[in-house]
Amino acid sequence: MEFVRHLLVFLHLLGMGALIGALLLQFRTPEEVNKGWLHGAGLQLVTGIALMVLAPFTGAEYNHMKLGIKLLVVVVILGLAFAFIAKKSNPRWLPATLGGLVVLNVGLAVFWS
Repeated sequence: MEFVRHLLVFLHLLGMGALIGALLLQFRTPEEVNKGWLHGAGLQLVTGIALMVLAPFTGAEYNHMKLGIKLLVVVVILGLAFAFIAKKSNPRWLPATLGGLVVLNVGLAVFWS
């Protein structure tokens, strides 16, 4: 069971890396939302929920308030990316907002214990 938890944490971190990559790519081409946002946020969402569900079986203790806020942030990232992915032009605030949400989520993960 510990291997499954480590695998999920590994995939969760890969999802964070995909979001950082999507952020860097977004600043390069700000006129269109790239699909990396959906893939990274989706991977973060699925693996985060799986880690929460498996917590009682692995003996891991999580701060549920922290996880609820992180869940809300990743859902907002998914919602914004999904809303603007098909549009030809995007508002100027979108890349900075998505980037700020990614940084917020990483900050919550690292600094809130």
